[in-house]
Amino acid sequence: MYNCTKEFKMQDKVIGYIGLGTMGSAMAGHLLSSGFPLVVWNRTASKAQALLEKGAIWAESPAVLAAQCDVVFINVSDTKDVLEVIFGENGVAQGIRPGTILIDNSTIAPTGSREIDERLAPMGVRCLDAPVSGGDIGARNATLTIIVGGDEATLEEVRPYLNVLGKKITHVGGSGAGQIAKAANQIMVAAQMVAEAELMIFAQKAGADPAKVVEAINAGAAQCWTLDVKAPKLLNGEREPGFKATLQAKDMNIAVETARAYHMNLPATALHTQLYNGMVAIGEGNLDNSAIISMIEVMNGEKLKTKESD
Repeated sequence: MYNCTKEFKMQDKVIGYIGLGTMGSAMAGHLLSSGFPLVVWNRTASKAQALLEKGAIWAESPAVLAAQCDVVFINVSDTKDVLEVIFGENGVAQGIRPGTILIDNSTIAPTGSREIDERLAPMGVRCLDAPVSGGDIGARNATLTIIVGGDEATLEEVRPYLNVLGKKITHVGGSGAGQIAKAANQIMVAAQMVAEAELMIFAQKAGADPAKVVEAINAGAAQCWTLDVKAPKLLNGEREPGFKATLQAKDMNIAVETARAYHMNLPATALHTQLYNGMVAIGEGNLDNSAIISMIEVMNGEKLKTKESD
Protein backbone atom coordinates (compact mmCIF):
# COMPACT_ATOMS: atom_id res chain seq x y z
CA MET A 1 0.00 0.00 0.00
CA TYR A 2 1.15 3.51 -0.82
CA ASN A 3 1.81 5.89 2.06
CA CYS A 4 0.86 9.54 2.40
CA THR A 5 4.41 10.90 2.05
CA LYS A 6 4.30 12.98 -1.13
CA GLU A 7 5.13 16.66 -0.70
CA PHE A 8 2.81 18.93 -2.65
CA LYS A 9 3.70 22.35 -3.99
CA MET A 10 2.55 25.24 -1.83
CA GLN A 11 0.24 26.55 -4.54
CA ASP A 12 -1.52 23.25 -4.97
CA LYS A 13 -4.96 22.83 -3.44
CA VAL A 14 -4.83 19.28 -2.14
CA ILE A 15 -8.06 17.31 -2.50
CA GLY A 16 -9.04 14.42 -0.27
CA TYR A 17 -11.65 11.82 -1.15
CA ILE A 18 -13.10 9.43 1.43
CA GLY A 19 -15.34 6.59 0.23
CA LEU A 20 -14.34 4.74 -2.92
CA GLY A 21 -17.40 2.70 -3.79
CA THR A 22 -18.93 2.62 -7.25
CA MET A 23 -19.70 6.34 -7.21
CA GLY A 24 -16.78 7.64 -5.15
CA SER A 25 -14.06 5.81 -7.05
CA ALA A 26 -15.29 7.20 -10.37
CA MET A 27 -15.62 10.72 -8.98
CA ALA A 28 -12.21 10.64 -7.33
CA GLY A 29 -10.78 9.37 -10.61
CA HIS A 30 -12.10 12.41 -12.47
CA LEU A 31 -10.49 14.76 -9.94
CA LEU A 32 -7.18 12.96 -10.28
CA SER A 33 -7.23 12.86 -14.07
CA SER A 34 -7.98 16.60 -14.10
CA GLY A 35 -4.64 17.24 -12.42
CA PHE A 36 -5.70 17.93 -8.85
CA PRO A 37 -3.39 16.45 -6.18
CA LEU A 38 -5.49 13.70 -4.60
CA VAL A 39 -5.29 11.88 -1.27
CA VAL A 40 -7.69 8.98 -0.68
CA TRP A 41 -8.97 6.76 2.10
CA ASN A 42 -11.46 3.91 2.07
CA ARG A 43 -12.48 1.39 4.70
CA THR A 44 -11.61 -1.43 2.27
CA ALA A 45 -8.12 -0.35 1.23
CA SER A 46 -7.96 -2.56 -1.87
CA LYS A 47 -10.61 -0.44 -3.57
CA ALA A 48 -8.09 2.40 -3.75
CA GLN A 49 -5.50 0.45 -5.70
CA ALA A 50 -6.47 1.61 -9.20
CA LEU A 51 -6.33 5.25 -8.09
CA LEU A 52 -3.00 4.78 -6.34
CA GLU A 53 -1.51 3.32 -9.49
CA LYS A 54 -2.56 6.50 -11.31
CA GLY A 55 -0.89 8.78 -8.79
CA ALA A 56 -3.27 9.21 -5.85
CA ILE A 57 -1.76 9.12 -2.38
CA TRP A 58 -3.02 6.81 0.38
CA ALA A 59 -3.82 8.14 3.86
CA GLU A 60 -3.81 5.75 6.80
CA SER A 61 -6.96 7.28 8.31
CA PRO A 62 -9.52 10.02 7.67
CA ALA A 63 -7.67 12.16 10.23
CA VAL A 64 -4.37 11.81 8.36
CA LEU A 65 -6.12 12.66 5.09
CA ALA A 66 -7.83 15.74 6.51
CA ALA A 67 -4.61 17.04 8.05
CA GLN A 68 -3.04 17.73 4.65
CA CYS A 69 -6.06 18.53 2.47
CA ASP A 70 -7.66 21.85 1.62
CA VAL A 71 -10.89 20.28 0.37
CA VAL A 72 -12.25 17.00 1.72
CA PHE A 73 -14.93 15.02 -0.13
CA ILE A 74 -16.90 12.27 1.61
CA ASN A 75 -19.06 9.69 -0.15
CA VAL A 76 -20.24 6.85 2.08
CA SER A 77 -23.50 4.99 2.55
CA ASP A 78 -25.59 6.46 5.36
CA THR A 79 -25.89 9.13 8.02
CA LYS A 80 -24.23 7.03 10.73
CA ASP A 81 -21.33 6.20 8.39
CA VAL A 82 -20.71 9.88 7.60
CA LEU A 83 -20.84 10.82 11.27
CA GLU A 84 -18.44 7.99 12.10
CA VAL A 85 -15.91 8.90 9.44
CA ILE A 86 -15.96 12.53 10.60
CA PHE A 87 -16.30 12.28 14.38
CA GLY A 88 -15.26 8.69 15.15
CA GLU A 89 -11.85 7.40 16.19
CA ASN A 90 -9.18 8.77 13.82
CA GLY A 91 -11.96 10.66 12.05
CA VAL A 92 -11.76 13.75 9.89
CA ALA A 93 -12.44 16.08 12.83
CA GLN A 94 -9.25 14.94 14.56
CA GLY A 95 -7.04 16.13 11.73
CA ILE A 96 -8.91 18.81 9.83
CA ARG A 97 -7.45 22.33 9.74
CA PRO A 98 -9.22 25.71 9.95
CA GLY A 99 -10.09 26.96 6.48
CA THR A 100 -10.73 23.49 5.06
CA ILE A 101 -13.91 22.93 3.05
CA LEU A 102 -15.78 19.66 3.59
CA ILE A 103 -18.06 18.47 0.79
CA ASP A 104 -20.36 15.55 1.55
CA ASN A 105 -21.50 13.75 -1.61
CA SER A 106 -23.32 11.11 0.45
CA THR A 107 -27.10 10.96 0.66
CA ILE A 108 -27.97 11.33 4.33
CA ALA A 109 -30.63 12.83 6.58
CA PRO A 110 -30.82 16.65 6.47
CA THR A 111 -30.46 16.65 10.26
CA GLY A 112 -27.14 14.85 9.84
CA SER A 113 -25.80 17.52 7.49
CA ARG A 114 -26.87 20.26 9.88
CA GLU A 115 -25.20 18.50 12.81
CA ILE A 116 -21.94 18.22 10.85
CA ASP A 117 -22.04 21.91 9.97
CA GLU A 118 -22.82 22.95 13.55
CA ARG A 119 -20.01 20.83 15.02
CA LEU A 120 -17.32 21.76 12.49
CA ALA A 121 -18.08 25.48 12.09
CA PRO A 122 -16.45 26.39 15.46
CA MET A 123 -13.30 24.65 14.16
CA GLY A 124 -13.18 27.02 11.18
CA VAL A 125 -14.38 24.39 8.72
CA ARG A 126 -16.95 25.22 6.05
CA CYS A 127 -19.36 22.46 5.04
CA LEU A 128 -21.45 21.77 1.95
CA ASP A 129 -23.96 18.97 1.66
CA ALA A 130 -23.71 18.04 -2.02
CA PRO A 131 -25.55 14.79 -2.80
CA VAL A 132 -25.53 13.66 -6.40
CA SER A 133 -28.00 12.17 -8.85
CA GLY A 134 -27.28 10.25 -12.02
CA GLY A 135 -26.15 6.88 -10.71
CA ASP A 136 -23.11 4.90 -11.71
CA ILE A 137 -23.46 6.00 -15.34
CA GLY A 138 -23.41 9.67 -14.36
CA ALA A 139 -20.43 9.11 -12.07
CA ARG A 140 -18.42 7.34 -14.78
CA ASN A 141 -19.31 9.90 -17.44
CA ALA A 142 -18.94 12.95 -15.16
CA THR A 143 -22.51 13.98 -15.97
CA LEU A 144 -23.90 13.97 -12.45
CA THR A 145 -26.43 16.44 -11.14
CA ILE A 146 -24.99 17.92 -7.94
CA ILE A 147 -27.41 19.46 -5.45
CA VAL A 148 -25.74 21.77 -2.95
CA GLY A 149 -26.76 23.06 0.46
CA GLY A 150 -24.64 25.48 2.47
CA ASP A 151 -22.97 28.83 1.94
CA GLU A 152 -23.19 29.97 -1.68
CA ALA A 153 -19.82 31.75 -1.62
CA THR A 154 -18.19 28.52 -0.45
CA LEU A 155 -19.83 26.71 -3.34
CA GLU A 156 -18.36 29.20 -5.79
CA GLU A 157 -14.92 28.59 -4.30
CA VAL A 158 -15.10 24.84 -4.96
CA ARG A 159 -17.13 24.96 -8.17
CA PRO A 160 -14.04 24.15 -10.32
CA TYR A 161 -13.83 20.76 -8.60
CA LEU A 162 -17.55 20.09 -8.86
CA ASN A 163 -17.50 21.03 -12.54
CA VAL A 164 -15.16 18.08 -13.08
CA LEU A 165 -17.77 15.73 -11.60
CA GLY A 166 -21.10 16.90 -12.97
CA LYS A 167 -22.96 18.69 -15.71
CA LYS A 168 -25.36 20.66 -13.49
CA ILE A 169 -24.59 22.14 -10.10
CA THR A 170 -27.44 23.85 -8.27
CA HIS A 171 -27.36 25.72 -4.99
CA VAL A 172 -30.69 25.10 -3.25
CA GLY A 173 -30.28 26.78 0.14
CA GLY A 174 -28.56 26.58 3.49
CA SER A 175 -27.14 23.63 5.37
CA GLY A 176 -29.24 20.50 4.85
CA ALA A 177 -31.11 21.89 1.85
CA GLY A 178 -29.09 19.73 -0.53
CA GLN A 179 -30.21 16.62 1.32
CA ILE A 180 -33.84 17.77 1.32
CA ALA A 181 -33.66 18.23 -2.45
CA LYS A 182 -32.02 14.81 -2.86
CA ALA A 183 -34.80 13.19 -0.83
CA ALA A 184 -37.31 14.90 -3.11
CA ASN A 185 -35.40 13.51 -6.09
CA GLN A 186 -35.61 10.01 -4.64
CA ILE A 187 -39.35 10.38 -4.10
CA MET A 188 -39.69 10.94 -7.84
CA VAL A 189 -37.23 8.18 -8.75
CA ALA A 190 -39.12 5.62 -6.67
CA ALA A 191 -42.44 6.69 -8.16
CA GLN A 192 -41.06 6.23 -11.67
CA MET A 193 -39.51 2.84 -10.87
CA VAL A 194 -42.75 1.51 -9.39
CA ALA A 195 -44.86 2.97 -12.20
CA GLU A 196 -42.54 1.43 -14.79
CA ALA A 197 -42.86 -1.96 -13.10
CA GLU A 198 -46.63 -1.73 -12.87
CA LEU A 199 -47.17 -0.60 -16.45
CA MET A 200 -45.03 -3.41 -17.88
CA ILE A 201 -46.71 -6.13 -15.83
CA PHE A 202 -50.11 -4.55 -16.54
CA ALA A 203 -49.44 -4.52 -20.27
CA GLN A 204 -48.13 -8.07 -20.40
CA LYS A 205 -50.84 -9.69 -18.25
CA ALA A 206 -53.56 -7.82 -20.14
CA GLY A 207 -52.25 -9.19 -23.45
CA ALA A 208 -49.95 -6.51 -24.91
CA ASP A 209 -46.22 -6.63 -25.60
CA PRO A 210 -44.59 -4.56 -22.80
CA ALA A 211 -41.64 -3.62 -25.02
CA LYS A 212 -43.96 -2.16 -27.64
CA VAL A 213 -46.05 -0.45 -24.98
CA VAL A 214 -42.93 1.21 -23.54
CA GLU A 215 -41.88 2.31 -27.04
CA ALA A 216 -45.31 3.79 -27.69
CA ILE A 217 -45.84 5.69 -24.47
CA ASN A 218 -42.25 6.89 -24.23
CA ALA A 219 -42.94 9.10 -27.24
CA GLY A 220 -45.64 10.98 -25.33
CA ALA A 221 -46.36 12.53 -21.96
CA ALA A 222 -45.07 9.48 -20.07
CA GLN A 223 -41.54 9.88 -21.44
CA CYS A 224 -38.89 9.86 -18.72
CA TRP A 225 -35.31 8.81 -17.95
CA THR A 226 -36.52 5.63 -16.29
CA LEU A 227 -38.25 4.37 -19.42
CA ASP A 228 -35.28 5.49 -21.53
CA VAL A 229 -32.62 3.74 -19.44
CA LYS A 230 -34.14 1.16 -17.12
CA ALA A 231 -36.90 -0.40 -19.21
CA PRO A 232 -34.55 -1.75 -21.93
CA LYS A 233 -32.39 -3.36 -19.24
CA LEU A 234 -35.34 -5.05 -17.57
CA LEU A 235 -36.58 -6.30 -20.93
CA ASN A 236 -33.10 -7.73 -21.52
CA GLY A 237 -33.23 -9.55 -18.21
CA GLU A 238 -30.68 -7.22 -16.56
CA ARG A 239 -31.35 -6.52 -12.88
CA GLU A 240 -27.84 -6.00 -11.57
CA PRO A 241 -27.02 -2.53 -10.19
CA GLY A 242 -26.78 0.37 -11.19
CA PHE A 243 -28.08 1.83 -8.05
CA LYS A 244 -28.78 -0.80 -5.42
CA ALA A 245 -32.27 -1.23 -4.03
CA THR A 246 -30.79 -1.15 -0.51
CA LEU A 247 -29.67 2.42 -1.14
CA GLN A 248 -33.02 3.35 -2.66
CA ALA A 249 -34.73 1.95 0.44
CA LYS A 250 -32.35 3.91 2.68
CA ASP A 251 -33.10 7.11 0.79
CA MET A 252 -36.84 6.50 0.94
CA ASN A 253 -36.70 5.97 4.68
CA ILE A 254 -34.87 9.30 4.98
CA ALA A 255 -37.71 10.95 3.04
CA VAL A 256 -40.37 9.34 5.23
CA GLU A 257 -38.55 10.22 8.47
CA THR A 258 -38.09 13.82 7.33
CA ALA A 259 -41.76 14.06 6.37
CA ARG A 260 -42.72 12.70 9.78
CA ALA A 261 -40.54 15.30 11.51
CA TYR A 262 -42.45 18.05 9.71
CA HIS A 263 -45.87 16.39 10.22
CA MET A 264 -46.38 15.72 6.51
CA ASN A 265 -48.52 13.01 4.95
CA LEU A 266 -46.97 11.54 1.77
CA PRO A 267 -49.10 8.47 1.06
CA ALA A 268 -47.51 7.38 -2.23
CA THR A 269 -44.01 7.86 -0.82
CA ALA A 270 -44.92 5.76 2.21
CA LEU A 271 -46.18 2.94 -0.05
CA HIS A 272 -43.10 3.03 -2.29
CA THR A 273 -40.88 2.96 0.80
CA GLN A 274 -42.63 -0.18 2.01
CA LEU A 275 -42.16 -1.83 -1.39
CA TYR A 276 -38.41 -1.15 -1.29
CA ASN A 277 -38.17 -2.25 2.34
CA GLY A 278 -39.94 -5.45 1.31
CA MET A 279 -37.52 -5.98 -1.55
CA VAL A 280 -34.62 -5.70 0.87
CA ALA A 281 -36.36 -8.01 3.36
CA ILE A 282 -36.68 -10.83 0.80
CA GLY A 283 -32.97 -10.65 -0.01
CA GLU A 284 -33.08 -8.69 -3.26
CA GLY A 285 -31.55 -5.48 -1.97
CA ASN A 286 -28.36 -5.91 -3.97
CA LEU A 287 -30.29 -5.80 -7.23
CA ASP A 288 -30.92 -2.58 -9.15
CA ASN A 289 -33.61 -0.24 -7.87
CA SER A 290 -35.56 -0.95 -11.08
CA ALA A 291 -35.78 -4.58 -9.93
CA ILE A 292 -38.67 -3.42 -7.74
CA ILE A 293 -40.59 -5.04 -10.56
CA SER A 294 -40.00 -8.32 -8.71
CA MET A 295 -42.44 -7.17 -6.02
CA ILE A 296 -45.07 -6.38 -8.66
CA GLU A 297 -44.43 -9.74 -10.35
CA VAL A 298 -45.03 -11.62 -7.09
CA MET A 299 -48.22 -9.71 -6.28
CA ASN A 300 -49.63 -10.42 -9.75
CA GLY A 301 -48.29 -13.91 -10.40
CA GLU A 302 -46.74 -12.65 -13.61
CA LYS A 303 -43.04 -12.73 -14.52
CA LEU A 304 -41.87 -10.17 -17.02
CA LYS A 305 -40.89 -11.90 -20.24
CA THR A 306 -37.42 -10.98 -21.43
CA LYS A 307 -35.36 -11.57 -24.54
CA GLU A 308 -33.52 -14.24 -22.57
CA SER A 309 -36.77 -16.10 -21.81
CA ASP A 310 -38.20 -15.85 -25.35
